[in-house]
Amino acid sequence: IATALLAGFLAVAVTVALIVHSLALLADDGHMVTDVVALAAAVVAARLSRRPAFGHWTFGLARAEVLSALFNGVTLVVVAVLITAESIRRLVTPADPDGKAMIIVGLVGLGVNVIAALVLSRTERRSMNVAGAMAHVVTDAYGFAAAVISGVVILTTSWARADPVASLLLVLLLLHAARRLLTASGRVLLEAAPSDVDMALVREHLLEAEYVVGVHDLHVWTVASGLPALSVHVVIADDCFTTGRAPVLLDELQACLAGHFDVEHSTFQLEPAGHSDHEAALH
Repeated sequence: IATALLAGFLAVAVTVALIVHSLALLADDGHMVTDVVALAAAVVAARLSRRPAFGHWTFGLARAEVLSALFNGVTLVVVAVLITAESIRRLVTPADPDGKAMIIVGLVGLGVNVIAALVLSRTERRSMNVAGAMAHVVTDAYGFAAAVISGVVILTTSWARADPVASLLLVLLLLHAARRLLTASGRVLLEAAPSDVDMALVREHLLEAEYVVGVHDLHVWTVASGLPALSVHVVIADDCFTTGRAPVLLDELQACLAGHFDVEHSTFQLEPAGHSDHEAALH
């Protein structure tokens, strides 16, 4: 629905922007092109991420949404660079935009993007994929609002440079949204622990369990939005093995991680003291 709204409005907006020579409107139109592409990519990524694991793809294609978010972040940066270059040119050599047309198109564009944002807000907000699509739509809405304001300024003061100034303000919003997307997707792709997981606290909880005498090779990463994973080697007392308590301890450790840290995909290697002395590739 959001893609159809933006694509339908885009054709009209481009035509009007070219007729009235408005950079602010053209900037938004260029951004809307990336919006349509981003939303289409988000749809494809959402479908791919729901596929079950198969063959070599042991986590399925869950990270397709992370790649989509990375793509959205990169496109925001590209659009910001292009708008900045054109804005500087227009500041040096201002055009003569039609303030009235800017206001009309800006208001309609703002309305379309608000509706698209409301549609997207009903989806899974934790998804990095949805966050990327939402970033495009929201910054576009701000851009059309800036076009309306600059149109009012041009009508009342005849200051043509209000148009490129509004575009430069939009660039700041684009870069802010891009930074958030690139940081979030980069953390996932570089296997960083989720930002809301305190590694020291995880280790502390594991060591508090009965029979646990040590923890090493602790890794926490994010497969995709809402899917954190953990693997760890847990050194336990010998009598935990001999008394048959190991399976119970495993249940307790998994319940601890799921309850305190919302980590349900966990892998434990229970080992006796001294095992790490001849274990390769320790971390």
